Amino acid sequence: MKAFLLMLTLCGIISVQAQSDKYVQAMQQKLALFDSAKTSADLQSLSAAFERIAEAEKTQWLPYYYAALIQARIGFSDKTADKDAIAAKANALLSKAESIEDNADLCTVRNMIATVQMMVDPMSRWQTYGAQASAALQKGMKLDPNNPRLYYLQGMSLFGTPPQFGGGKDKAKPLFEKAIALGKAEPAKPLFPHWGLAESEKMLAQCQ
Repeated sequence: MKAFLLMLTLCGIISVQAQSDKYVQAMQQKLALFDSAKTSADLQSLSAAFERIAEAEKTQWLPYYYAALIQARIGFSDKTADKDAIAAKANALLSKAESIEDNADLCTVRNMIATVQMMVDPMSRWQTYGAQASAALQKGMKLDPNNPRLYYLQGMSLFGTPPQFGGGKDKAKPLFEKAIALGKAEPAKPLFPHWGLAESEKMLAQCQ
């Protein structure tokens, strides 16, 4: 009987390890395509691939995160895209991720998605989606005040806001500096978000 139970335990360990290895390999393969995907069709295909990984790995928030992040990227880059439809898709993905683990990186994508929706008509949508974008960053700061991507996004918001409305390069500059400092100190974790440092350095150069 003891031998039988031991065999079951070993089979369980081997099965979990094989599943973990399969997940890591799938994520690494898709992340390698992240920078090379250029067209909206490429990005939609990659987002769908991350979503399939997420549906197969019910305890992992990262594939949902990347699937939603790619939707945000489409929203910013494709002028012909239906930004409200993209936002609906991304927010649904983020809700699934948050049901597994709520964290600051998910808040960064919430911020970006709200910004995408605001871009449809900034004058009429600023109050609704500007508030949502700001609320996402505030929540992220409570969850992890050392997340560099939160400061990058705050800096981008102020950089794009006219000085007469409280924005401008002078206001954005210290946020990009903080994003860079935190980004350089951020421990490298395989599969986890690592973007923001190069983007912050590029924006800081524009604030000089």
